[in-house]
Amino acid sequence: MLRSYSIVVSAVVTVALLASGAPRQLSAQGTPTAQHRGSAARRPVASPERDYLLYVVAESADQVALVRYGPGGIRIEREQRVGMMPTEINGPHGIDVSPDGQFYYVSIAHGTPYGTFWKYRTTDDQPVGHTTLGLFPATVQLTPDGSLAFVANFNLHGDMVPSSVSVVSTNEMVEIARITTCTMPHGSRLSPDGTRQYSACMMDDLLVEIDTRTLGVSRHFQLARGRERGMEGAPSASAHAGHMPGGAMPPDLVQCSPTWAQPGADGRRLYVACNKSDEIVEVDVERWAVTRRWAAGDGVYNLAVSPNGAQLVATNKRGKSISVFDLATAKEVVRLPTVKGVVHGVVVSPDNRYAFVTQEGRGSEAGILEVFDLQLLRSVASIELGQQAAGVAFLRMEPTR
Repeated sequence: MLRSYSIVVSAVVTVALLASGAPRQLSAQGTPTAQHRGSAARRPVASPERDYLLYVVAESADQVALVRYGPGGIRIEREQRVGMMPTEINGPHGIDVSPDGQFYYVSIAHGTPYGTFWKYRTTDDQPVGHTTLGLFPATVQLTPDGSLAFVANFNLHGDMVPSSVSVVSTNEMVEIARITTCTMPHGSRLSPDGTRQYSACMMDDLLVEIDTRTLGVSRHFQLARGRERGMEGAPSASAHAGHMPGGAMPPDLVQCSPTWAQPGADGRRLYVACNKSDEIVEVDVERWAVTRRWAAGDGVYNLAVSPNGAQLVATNKRGKSISVFDLATAKEVVRLPTVKGVVHGVVVSPDNRYAFVTQEGRGSEAGILEVFDLQLLRSVASIELGQQAAGVAFLRMEPTR
């Protein structure tokens, strides 16, 4: 059943590589400058000085894996099956860890008919509680104090109508609000201070902001190139009309089809992945206006900003690669090929050193977690996981065993 999800998403999220001619070729180090290629080739890969632990979900395997990367290499520390339907694919998609590191939370996409949201202990993977959400809950993030979780209800298999973001009280594991936003919300991310939540709406070309204190939509932003506009309040019905039955998009509209909205390290800027137009859009939060727009990789999909605010890492779902951007200049420092295609999620380690990238693979292929050194700008490790590796969340760094 979930493989049908991949087929639908490929139709919705991606444009076939053949549509734009032959795929772009990448060197072993991606597409850095000639000077960088020479220096990178000469520098040895340094062994990490500590262990990095993170969780990865595999949608088609109903798997959550705890992965350890360190001086001893990369390995699966432990793994477990999740979900309530033993004879069906449940489809875990999003994952996040509580700020105190005691719990992790997983969104389960499939249910009867609604998806669910689960809380597990990090010490022994035992479930603590769960609650029902909307249709196809996907990306999740907790507030900085860990008290609330915001989960985007992607509504992949439903009608092309506005969906919602669920708000869950993590202590009681109760859904306290379901906020209508726009069509196919994805990429639930919060500002560093936890006062604002952002999601990108693929089918409406919208960025939506939720005030986490009032639990209501405070602003939205039209992202289509040449028609950028920030507006107060929730989107009107006309904002969704182009994707409703009988609606038609203007012929001159350059669609963004956003799949991710990522606040910067200081919360003053937002970075939006335009999956269809292969661009990054930067939005000034205070002015609620576009400040920069630049070219990205083929099918840019998920984003992560390094904790020091210096780099933006983007996964290129169609391009079988990741891009590393210098945020001061908006320049692509390097584009690095990945082990497999259908590149999905990314998280950067708290010390700014490594980017951990998931790759779904195709058909019956195993999913992949690949590690990229952001100093050497190269791939340094990878490991196979269950089919359709997707959400990834950092647990902790610790001294080497």
